[in-house]
Amino acid sequence: MKKIVGFAALSMILFSCGDKKVENNTEVSDIQNVKEYVVFGDSISSEGALSSAEMMDKFSTLKEGDTIAVKFKSSINDVCQKKGCWMTLSLGEEQQSFVKFKDYAFFVPKNAQEKEAIVNGKAYVSVVSVDELKHYAKDEGKSQEAIDSITAPKVTYAFMADGVLISK
Repeated sequence: MKKIVGFAALSMILFSCGDKKVENNTEVSDIQNVKEYVVFGDSISSEGALSSAEMMDKFSTLKEGDTIAVKFKSSINDVCQKKGCWMTLSLGEEQQSFVKFKDYAFFVPKNAQEKEAIVNGKAYVSVVSVDELKHYAKDEGKSQEAIDSITAPKVTYAFMADGVLISK
């Protein structure tokens, strides 16, 4: 009796693992259009992600000290070549967001440039003062003329990601 029950259970498992067939062509095309992503950090969904232009609109309304929880999709411009511990995402019109990873808990591949990424986390604006910019320029060994040409603070669009999806 135990053999019959075991055989029946094994048969059900094998038959339930068979290939499922798609009934109509629209479902097949929908399945083929789904992008595959690799997950880094917290597991997140691609649904509901803002476009890079929509994200730039959000950044433009923020002041220093403001933070918003958001998810957006964009192309990767650059990745840290030492560890993959940061990346920059395009916001259009030569603007970009500097993305770091929460608690330094994960890294992204160093060869991820030009791939599509979806990031989830907190967006904020940081402003680097003129004095700090001049100090950095001096540290970089820039000429006195270049240092004196710094007259306005620099606004940085920053993002602290807790989860990232990168297209395969």
